[in-house]
Amino acid sequence: MADPEIRPSYPTALGASDLKSITLLGHDLAEDIMGSVGFGELAFWLATQRRPSPGETRVFEAVLAALADHGFTPTAIVTRLTFLSAPDSVQGALAAGLLGGGSRFLGVTEDTGGFLHGVLESLDGDLPSDEAGWDSVALRTVREQRAAGRFLPGLGHHVHKEGDPRTPRLMRIAAEEGLFGAHLSLFAAIGRVHPTVLGRTLPLNGAGVCGAVLADLGLPLPLLRGFALLARTAGLIGQLAEELRRPVARDVFLSVDLNNTSVPPDPFVPEPLGETDHGG
Repeated sequence: MADPEIRPSYPTALGASDLKSITLLGHDLAEDIMGSVGFGELAFWLATQRRPSPGETRVFEAVLAALADHGFTPTAIVTRLTFLSAPDSVQGALAAGLLGGGSRFLGVTEDTGGFLHGVLESLDGDLPSDEAGWDSVALRTVREQRAAGRFLPGLGHHVHKEGDPRTPRLMRIAAEEGLFGAHLSLFAAIGRVHPTVLGRTLPLNGAGVCGAVLADLGLPLPLLRGFALLARTAGLIGQLAEELRRPVARDVFLSVDLNNTSVPPDPFVPEPLGETDHGG
């Protein structure tokens, strides 16, 4: 039988409060953090439970800016359409957009960071010390991915086919702050060598470089998509704010609704199963 005098304990270094104060990350929220710590810095601090340096804050906030909004992407459109359908539910509209952050939009950040980290962990010995060494690792990586029929995360963009402007800018900012690490080095090398294997040149996209940057900052790899979603939340709020002033969601809805074309049913037919020998 449990001892009634023993109370459960739920340790946390994050938020806690009593009658007169609120503590966050071991600091007084009202006196030490509010008005003194920017939101990007605080988000980094909450995720790592260590306060970032000014350089880390600059690089991290550059990533947030890079991912905040990218026009009428599916995440933005579905947010506006959900708000059209349920204007009483801002949280539903935001959630709808965030739920669309997957392998094609926003999720590339996490996929790229994790992929690069996996390659780095597989290397024997010291990491390359020069561009030629990184190119060798990248060349082997691209060849292996192609032989396995797998895509390289972070490579290619449906709009910025001649180069994503976010990529070189983030690389420069990371280099300026002394935070151009192994993940970025490998990602940059993939950008240099992949044409020799794939036979065409694809851009290193902004979502991918963000994943490399976040991994170099030492942020938890399973949370990289969360940082992309954090950034995109600001963008979706902007989409809703613009929808209030200059609505387009109704036009999008009506464009589809009034221009659909009826076609005969096309019944689904599953692929036939192969013959299985059950003989004994």
